[in-house]
Amino acid sequence: ELIKRGYYDDVDMSIMMHALNMPEGEKVIVGAVGNGFIGKNVNFIGKEAHAGSAPEQGVNALNAAMIAINNIHVQRETFPDGDRVRVHPIITKGGDIVNVVPADVRMETYVRARTIKGIDQANEKVNRAIIAGAYAVGANVKIIETPGYLPLLRTPDMDELFKANAAEIVSTEQIVDGADFTGSFDFGDVSHLMPALHPFIGGVEGNLHTREFKVVDPETAYILSSKTLAMTIIDLLYDGAEAANAIIEKFEPQMTKEEYLAFLEKNSRTIEK
Repeated sequence: ELIKRGYYDDVDMSIMMHALNMPEGEKVIVGAVGNGFIGKNVNFIGKEAHAGSAPEQGVNALNAAMIAINNIHVQRETFPDGDRVRVHPIITKGGDIVNVVPADVRMETYVRARTIKGIDQANEKVNRAIIAGAYAVGANVKIIETPGYLPLLRTPDMDELFKANAAEIVSTEQIVDGADFTGSFDFGDVSHLMPALHPFIGGVEGNLHTREFKVVDPETAYILSSKTLAMTIIDLLYDGAEAANAIIEKFEPQMTKEEYLAFLEKNSRTIEK
């Protein structure tokens, strides 16, 4: 939304940092990549009937959803390993009351992959699986697709600058160069348009997005992160922003702003069968 509204039009490069639970002896990750995704809200539409006395008169939308999920599962072996595909559907509504054949069943899922092409190919298979589930029981289906985040890309020159600054504070053995995440980051969109730096810092424990996540080492989580970011920004801007300008001149964006907005528009759609 910020890109669409033009808030990035006068921005030359971007930096952000993520906290992450790391193994013992590691404090910094630089050069990470991650998946992008398309979000899907699915409505299976059947026909109500009394579940005990006349189920044959109904169309069971819950069965359609269950078949669709199984169809997705049997597609998993067809996803290329290099695409790092992840599909994880949940049923958010399974029906209304237990003695009525479910006619309104809702499902939500993400289709994640490492590249835009991988996302598109996996998404086509998932749509086919969903539509087939509805067709199998004579139900209808409505799929609302929303573009999520683009895959996270790295800018090696910015990574190297940050890594050198981190090495001024912690040992090189505590710095991990390169990481592979199958989760997704909104910063991925930005990384397609301009030079981008997205390191990770330790000092926390527990998995992301869980209630166990908490800060256990404030020095690392707060101070180390602030110092390394500040040092990197100084290096980028020093001497008339010589380093920053060199990175900008060398950088080749994967998309223009116009191409990015067109991609979002193309993947904002509703499919009804």
